[in-house]
Amino acid sequence: EPAHCTSGSEDDHIGARIHPLVNAIVFNQYGAPDVLTLADLPTPTPKDDQVLVRVHAAAVNSADYRLLNGLIPRLLGFGLFRPNNKIMGADIAGEVEAVGKEVTAFKPGDPVFGDISGTGFGGFAEYACGSAAVLVKKPARLSFEQAAAVPMAGVTALQALRSTGHLQAGQTVLIHGASGGVGLFAVQIAKALGAQVTAVASTAKLDLLRSLGADEVIDYTREDFTQRGQRYDLLLAVNGSRPLADYRRALNPQGRYVMVGGGGRQIFEGMVMGPLVSRRGGQRLTNLLAKPSAADLAFVSNLIEAGSVTPVIDRIYPLEQTSEAVRYVGAGHAAGKVVIGIRQETC
Repeated sequence: EPAHCTSGSEDDHIGARIHPLVNAIVFNQYGAPDVLTLADLPTPTPKDDQVLVRVHAAAVNSADYRLLNGLIPRLLGFGLFRPNNKIMGADIAGEVEAVGKEVTAFKPGDPVFGDISGTGFGGFAEYACGSAAVLVKKPARLSFEQAAAVPMAGVTALQALRSTGHLQAGQTVLIHGASGGVGLFAVQIAKALGAQVTAVASTAKLDLLRSLGADEVIDYTREDFTQRGQRYDLLLAVNGSRPLADYRRALNPQGRYVMVGGGGRQIFEGMVMGPLVSRRGGQRLTNLLAKPSAADLAFVSNLIEAGSVTPVIDRIYPLEQTSEAVRYVGAGHAAGKVVIGIRQETC
């Protein structure tokens, strides 16, 4: 393994010049999770503004499953016929191995976590590079596995509630899809922001949502929340499956609807109908395209340190079983986050 850097020469800043081979999960074509394979690759070298992280754990997100599928990535320029980025994985937690010469916020040995999707993914590997601007010091109370579960889902939940939903203390919020990675963070963050929270999920997950602070839970297998006659100040639909008209029935006249993910119909209605409805005044309907943010991750980290938010992990897979982990996430039944444990050490 590369030695930890010491201050002094340029070589110390950019890490060892000899790149040993390290384990990584790669995909050379779009398709089912079976195309993910274990390979030996050289340790990446950080750019001047980047950090090389010795990855202890990485989380699987629905974004990884969509990236593997290929339809949306092709449209967004990730590679028309084959993926440009061979290693998936946005959320990482680990120790700084080396820093680029412009980086002053971190030093080798610092425990960090963050979402590196903005610099090309790469988290499903023993080492990964990411911009120092999206990394944050790991909360001491979290293991690396717990920390890896936080960045994308936690920041998405915060941006949906606070930045896009403009949630205020005392307001009512309904979270549809409350038992997934983003939803569980949203329940806890909404409570921390002082809201009254109603969580919608299946029967087996209601007790978990209650334990995380939901004021009311609705079992969607037994009750249709859009037919209850109750209206909310904010409705957050995480991978929502209902038509836009259904969600509007559950909104106050001046309420806000924020969609995170969802199927093709929901995305189309949100992009086309949302702006039209919003221009008329009254209800505001918005799609959220979350972005990595160190400031927002630090905000969530502070809530974790205060005990207001706890990451929930459904399963931990070894690196060699990443394809199974991605398949499980793609099935949509995880209660919380799915994590790839790359190293055994935790702290």
